[in-house]
Amino acid sequence: MTTLMNNPIQTPPPTPGLQPAQPAPAGTPGAPNPAYINITDYDFYYGSHQVLFDITMAIPERQVTAFIGPSGCGKSTLLRNFNRMNDLVDGIRHAGDITINKRTIYDPHLEVTSLRKRIGMVFQKSNPFPKSIYENVVYGLRVAGVTDKRVLDEACETALRSAALWDEVKDRLGKSALGLSGGQMQRLCIARATAVRPEVLLMDEPCSALDPLATVKIEELILELKKQYTVVIVTHNMQQAGRCSDRTAFFYLGKLIEYDTTVSIFTNPKQKQTEDYITGRFG
Repeated sequence: MTTLMNNPIQTPPPTPGLQPAQPAPAGTPGAPNPAYINITDYDFYYGSHQVLFDITMAIPERQVTAFIGPSGCGKSTLLRNFNRMNDLVDGIRHAGDITINKRTIYDPHLEVTSLRKRIGMVFQKSNPFPKSIYENVVYGLRVAGVTDKRVLDEACETALRSAALWDEVKDRLGKSALGLSGGQMQRLCIARATAVRPEVLLMDEPCSALDPLATVKIEELILELKKQYTVVIVTHNMQQAGRCSDRTAFFYLGKLIEYDTTVSIFTNPKQKQTEDYITGRFG
C-alpha cells in the first residue's frame, strides 16, 4: 500500500467552533491540561424521569477521563449526550449546558451530524459493518465525500496502525471484517472512529466483552490514543480505570459524587460514598 507522506488526509471541512484539537504546547511538567469539555449545571430527563442531577465538571484535553459507578447511575447517559446520541430517544430534555472547545453542543446553528463526525464513539459491543476491513475503516471518509484512493489508502493504514491492528490485517484488507476476533473487531471500530480524525473519543465499556489478553491490548491502545485525542471512557472495571485514566468521576444515582485525579480517587477519596464503592462495600 502506498503511503502518502506529503499528501494530507482530506477530511471534511471542520464545523465552526468544533475544530480538531491542535498539538498542546509544552507546559510545566505535571500542570493540568486545559478543559476541553465543560458540563455546567446539567440535568437530563427521559420524559418525566430525571436521570442526571446538576452535573458540573471540566474534562481536560488529551487526557483519559473515566466514569465509574454502579449500573444505572447515569454514566453512559452522560457520555452519549456529548455527541447528542440521546436525541434519538423520544421525550428527552435537558437543563444546563455542555460545551466542547468552548462552544455549546446545543447551538441551534450546529448540525448534529457534524457534531457526531467530530466526536468518535466506541460501543460496548463491537459493531463492524458487513463490509471489508478496508471499507470499514474508510467508511466515514467516504460518507464525507473523500474519493481519492491514495488518500483513503493512507487514512486506512494510519488508522489501523494507531489501533495497533495494521500488522495483523494488512494482508487481508479486502476480507470481511466479520472474520476478525472479538478483540480485533473492537480495535477495528476504534480505527474506524479515528480515521476521520475526531477531537474527542468516547468509549462505553469497550472491554466488557473481551478476554483478558484483548483487554490488555485495548488498554495499551487507550494510553496511546490520549496523545492525540481527549478520551472519555465508561467502565465498571475499577482496576481498568486505575490503569488507564488520568482523572476519574464517580457517579451514584445520577449525581456526580466526586471527581478528581485517578490517584486521589483511589488512594484518598474525599467522599464516604466514593470510599465505600472503591472498597467494594456496595456496587
